[in-house]
This record gives sequence, C-alpha cells and structure tokens, in this order.
Amino acid sequence: MPIQQSDVVYTAVATAENGRDGRVSTDDGKLDVVVNPPKEQGGSGAGTNPEQLFAAGYSACFQGALAVVARQENADISGSTVTAHVGIGKNDEGFGLIVEIAAKIPNVDAATAKSLVEKAHQVCPYSKATRGNITVTLSA
Repeated sequence: MPIQQSDVVYTAVATAENGRDGRVSTDDGKLDVVVNPPKEQGGSGAGTNPEQLFAAGYSACFQGALAVVARQENADISGSTVTAHVGIGKNDEGFGLIVEIAAKIPNVDAATAKSLVEKAHQVCPYSKATRGNITVTLSA
C-alpha cells in the first residue's frame, strides 16, 4: 500500500545536471559528486555513476531493514555487512537494472541468515519499490 503525503517523515532532494555525464548534488550540500558513465559504457569513469549511487542506497537501506528484523527475531547481526551489486544492461525497452543483495552475517547459522535476509527483503523500502520491476536475487 502506498504511503500518503501526510505520512512522509523525511524527503531527500537531489538535483542532477547534465544527466549521466555531469554532477549530482543534494539541497543540503551533504552530497555533491561528479557523475560519469563507467568505461564499460563508453564513459571516462572519472566520477561515480547512478548505479553506484543506487547500490549504496540499497545496501544501506537493506542493512537497516536487516537490523529491524534481527531485533524482532533476537538475532545477533553484529559485524554483518550487506553488499548490493547493481547491473545495468539492455532489455526490450532500452535499458534495465538487475540487483544482487549479498549479506554476510557472521554470528548466526546459515539457515537463520537466509531467513533474516528474506524477511529483510519484505520490509526494506528499496526492495518494496523494486519488487516486480527488476530482478533482485538474495544470498546470505
């Protein structure tokens, strides 16, 4: 179910100049980066790119969702990491994304780690936003 505007507790604001070959900055000045296509897409690779920024946001959000689930399950996820691999490639409609979320949770057994990751995928806002739109695979 979509949230209502009255339920929004925070809104991030970022502005891009010159698309994938320019600059992205936030209204509060905390982020101001040069963006360039990676060399694999014919760019200079001198700056970051939208896929890296998406991977950074998704991995941080998923780690937060994992922490919420772990608290509910009384699981120790200290020392855990979440890595997002975001790929871009051609599809029938031009280009699309594919994501792999890889979680390392050292203080739980493999079955518990898998369960925590699957539950985090259900509550993570990035996972909810991409569900049904792009392929997301999980590993723990």
